Amino acid sequence: MIRRLAVDVPRVLLGLLFLVGALDGFYWMATGQSLVQPPTSAAGLRFEDALKDSGFLWPLMKVVDLIAAIGLLTNRAPAAALLLLLPIITVIILFHIVLNPQGMPVAILLALMTGTMLYAYRDRYAALLR
Repeated sequence: MIRRLAVDVPRVLLGLLFLVGALDGFYWMATGQSLVQPPTSAAGLRFEDALKDSGFLWPLMKVVDLIAAIGLLTNRAPAAALLLLLPIITVIILFHIVLNPQGMPVAILLALMTGTMLYAYRDRYAALLR
């Protein structure tokens, strides 16, 4: 029961976090405005603008966010969904460490939830690490 909670709570929270991020990203692509505007440093805003201005990276990230969020929230292939998100999660954590230190609580929470899930699904990743 406790093990289930230790996996299900981070899975659902990550799913919700990336679902909101995907919806916000699609809303921005449609309207040019964000629904969610967390406090971000000037350097962080320049980085985000560069991703958006690339023309392809922002939409790609948001599609990956949406697919993985659905996988996590429906508990369909959550280990695969987490692997899809891992590069994005890594960039988010590094973004907060390097460019946006006021977001460190989010980065720490994201790292803890991701680490918990990676550990919980470690048997599914064993073949990748051989």
